[in-house]
Amino acid sequence: MPASPKVSVLIPTYNYARYLPLAIESVLNQDFTDFELIIQDDCSKDNTAEAVERYLSDRRLIFETNERNLGLAGNWNRCLSKARGEYIKFVFGDDMLASSECLGRMVSVLDSDRSVSLVSSSRKLIDSASRFVHVVSEFGESITADGPEIIFLCLLKLVNYVGEPSAVMFRKADSGRGFSPRYSHLIDLEMWFHLLEQGRFCFIDEPLASFRVHPQQKTVDNVRNLLHLSEPILLLRDYIWRSYIPIGRALKFYFIIDTVYNMFWRPKKKRVMDRKTALKGIRACFPVPGFFLVYPLYKSVKPFFKLFVKATGWPAKKLRPSFLPLMERGSGFPDLSGDESLRPRSN
Repeated sequence: MPASPKVSVLIPTYNYARYLPLAIESVLNQDFTDFELIIQDDCSKDNTAEAVERYLSDRRLIFETNERNLGLAGNWNRCLSKARGEYIKFVFGDDMLASSECLGRMVSVLDSDRSVSLVSSSRKLIDSASRFVHVVSEFGESITADGPEIIFLCLLKLVNYVGEPSAVMFRKADSGRGFSPRYSHLIDLEMWFHLLEQGRFCFIDEPLASFRVHPQQKTVDNVRNLLHLSEPILLLRDYIWRSYIPIGRALKFYFIIDTVYNMFWRPKKKRVMDRKTALKGIRACFPVPGFFLVYPLYKSVKPFFKLFVKATGWPAKKLRPSFLPLMERGSGFPDLSGDESLRPRSN
């Protein structure tokens, strides 16, 4: 067997034949060449095999179709299980690398600093016709930060400030647990939290990858199933109680109740969500009787909490000054029922 490559580039794909050539070529054209490229097809119903066939002469490329459809987490984890590289770089079948320097730049960061467990970059947003829309750069500058600091930042706004899978690189040794099958909409962000618990985060403020927005993503299904609302609360409940989150238990409990209220009951009161849908959403992330049991107490405490935030500057005082612009959409715990930044992925 040939020596293990430095990087395993993984392309999990499902019905993305029309985009795959662009994704593959963006990898094969990298300046950094010590990689394997694994394309894992999750039983596509289009001509994915034909789209990949003309690239199989490159010995770095491995193509396999699953015997049965594994779904989102299953196919991503299948890719991970086959990877032999020291570092993992996902490139989704409908995305591409935006720079020939992408792999080399990210490898350089991980090689030079063993404390970094996750590298990300700004990225180009493109449409279904590969037309450039704009550059997404959450931090506005290159930074290195402690992993728990980034987790706390993401939890405060329930926003993925790390980036999509095509924008990151991480160490295979840190990812043995795999992607959690409990998630679908925020499966990537939950994995980033897992990796950030093991080390530091580095953000490169250059658009090294391109993220595509198009109608074939899983957005419609996730919205129909309320995953775009219930999964942020699941993520919150899984990580808010960790000891490194720098707030007290009472505030953590308030955070959860306030988020459930803003996600579901507040839209119902404003008549932008019907009662049945609101109760379904609450039930997916919190016992309904328990929510309404604490609801009167929550409403009585809320005005005092707002005064507390105004008087103390919390939670901004827990963040480094350069992160404060990310909180400008409002202090405290926001109404996320229409937040488009929680972008789902397809498999």
